[in-house]
Amino acid sequence: MSNGDAWEKYRNFTNARIALGRTGGSLTTSEMLSFRMDHALARDAVWSEVDWESMQSVLTPLNQPMHLLKSQAGNRQQYIQRPDLGRLLHPDSQSSLKEQSITETEVAIVISDGLSAMAIESHVLPFLSALLPLLSSFRLAPLMLVENGRVAIGDPIGELCKCQITVVLVGERPGLSSPDSLGAYLTFDPKTGNTDEKRNCISNIRAEGLSYDYAAQKLAFLISEALRRKISGVNLKDTFDDQLLDSDFAKDVKSNKIRHIQKP
Repeated sequence: MSNGDAWEKYRNFTNARIALGRTGGSLTTSEMLSFRMDHALARDAVWSEVDWESMQSVLTPLNQPMHLLKSQAGNRQQYIQRPDLGRLLHPDSQSSLKEQSITETEVAIVISDGLSAMAIESHVLPFLSALLPLLSSFRLAPLMLVENGRVAIGDPIGELCKCQITVVLVGERPGLSSPDSLGAYLTFDPKTGNTDEKRNCISNIRAEGLSYDYAAQKLAFLISEALRRKISGVNLKDTFDDQLLDSDFAKDVKSNKIRHIQKP
């Protein structure tokens, strides 16, 4: 078996750019075209925008109230060039939330395009369909849909909603093999000025990464622990997999009764 053949078989187990082959000192034509396609998808993911009115219709089957909000980034170009504006609520959105007079809640789920509209459009509905039944015992704020928002946009929203935890579902920065990765960021005691060490992150939620069910179970566990211990971020250790190993749920996974759960 040649070295090329030995490497080729590993391509069945990863989307990483390995065993590309070459013609002389260059990549083969097929690999160059593949690279250009992946690069174009990544660029499209960053620059595309979510149609938020359509997204509201898509999320209607969840039977959850929703609010449509905006960050202070006025357009996509400004959002890319000024990350700070994507972390701040537009004054009109601040006023809108204040007028809603949302009573104290435990969890607010914020949905924002981030750096991949594709991730939001592809994964938010099935992920929330798996997550919301696990949160039925908690007091939830309406779903917050934020145009041109970044992870920290959950902090001012959490303050205005007087909630204990915000969960921000956001399109992650695309890679050449993952233009549609969804991330979930949990923050206990959300308030303006929080920094990223106060957040827990579940990354790479998509068909080729963490399954919806597994990610939803992990997030529900972290929410419960954050409320119980009143901490998040570096102070809240993710022991979900340790709990999973001893549970009936794990036995079902091992016996293939639950085939779609993927452990990392």
